[in-house]
Amino acid sequence: MTKPILYTCRGSRGLRCTWAAEEAGVDVELKLLPFPPRFKAPEYLEINPLGTIPLLVDGDTHMTESCAIAHYFATRNGFTDLAIAPGEPDYAEYCDYTYHADATLTFPQTVFMRFALFEKDKGWEDAGQAYAKWFWKRLVKIEQRLEGREFLCADRLTVADICVGYALILARQVGLDEGVPENLKAYRERLTAREAYMRAVEREKAGAAAI
Repeated sequence: MTKPILYTCRGSRGLRCTWAAEEAGVDVELKLLPFPPRFKAPEYLEINPLGTIPLLVDGDTHMTESCAIAHYFATRNGFTDLAIAPGEPDYAEYCDYTYHADATLTFPQTVFMRFALFEKDKGWEDAGQAYAKWFWKRLVKIEQRLEGREFLCADRLTVADICVGYALILARQVGLDEGVPENLKAYRERLTAREAYMRAVEREKAGAAAI
């Protein structure tokens, strides 16, 4: 089986994939790109016309959704503890929280970043703050789920934690931490203390330094 290639930018949603690969023991070739690649690495459009990251190329397989790639790594060589199979307890919850990570959490974060950070010179900061409040309100489901729990599903780390955890990591990076509840900050600390997470961060750092 050939080594999959993961195109990503340091600290982007692709970190979910790098992290999942480390947790699952999948040997991945990382190709770090400058951000945003569609402007700073235009040749990338030849393999991903969207210009988005991450992109996974694994033989004939091409994938562009970070949560899907993380699940793929968790099951590529057979089901690992990172994934929950049909029929297992919390299977439905595993699916729900994995999709919840992008559909509900990182979506308002992305809009906040555009209005409040990337294009703040256009006078859209009020709109950015509205999306910040949207993000904070959407944390309630995770906050309640983690009351008395270490992980979201099946009493173990799964891709759902990696996907949701990234949204909390991003919140700290982009100035959205003031509205993050304390139990979610503690959850984030548990996740980022994992050896596989730290290896993933170091791999991306080293790859970015070589650009």
